[in-house]
Amino acid sequence: MRQIPLAIGLDPLPTFDSFLPGANGAALEHLRRLAMPSAPVYLWGPSGSGKTHLLRALAHAAQQAGQRVGWFDAGDPTPWALAPGWSLVVIDRCDDLDAAAQQAAFALFVEAATEGVQIAAAGRLPPVDLPLRDDLRTRLGWGHVFATELLPEAETRAALRREGDRRGVLLSDEVMDHLLTRFPRDLKHLMLLLDRLDEYALARSRAVTVPLLKSMLAEQGAPAR
Repeated sequence: MRQIPLAIGLDPLPTFDSFLPGANGAALEHLRRLAMPSAPVYLWGPSGSGKTHLLRALAHAAQQAGQRVGWFDAGDPTPWALAPGWSLVVIDRCDDLDAAAQQAAFALFVEAATEGVQIAAAGRLPPVDLPLRDDLRTRLGWGHVFATELLPEAETRAALRREGDRRGVLLSDEVMDHLLTRFPRDLKHLMLLLDRLDEYALARSRAVTVPLLKSMLAEQGAPAR
């Protein structure tokens, strides 16, 4: 159990404005306009399709409005409990909930409904296909459900370019082509790769180039999918 703190540091919090929607505009607009409390929201789609970004953006918007937010992940130890004053509870990676976490998540749903607390959750599978106990699977699916999709190539390039600009890293077309043709077009992992590449280049005081990228991968290996 943890309350999300307001972030302090160089890395920007994911926000609705920084989200590139692609085919995910309906989910973005629903969360942006969400009047809490309302029916639960569940996002599902492949890794890197923006689910966690949208959940974190919702949490950030709630905090900016002076509300308290609780965030639970499938890997968090149980038991979970609803803290006084929370307006929003987020449950991420629902498809990975073990038996104890499923019990904890179900209890949260019951208590949140009683206390008028908004629930938002995400997983890689639609509710009907989640390997969960029936009562929890039903609750995840009875509200607003949105499928999220990976960004097309043009918008993936735009996201990488924008992150490079934020870091002061020039990503040439050659580097971009290399990233998009030799790695899964999964924005989450491409961003992690860019983060490693930026650190590697800074440590060596060199510009980001394809040879530098190859050198880093030879030393460190490719990121796990």
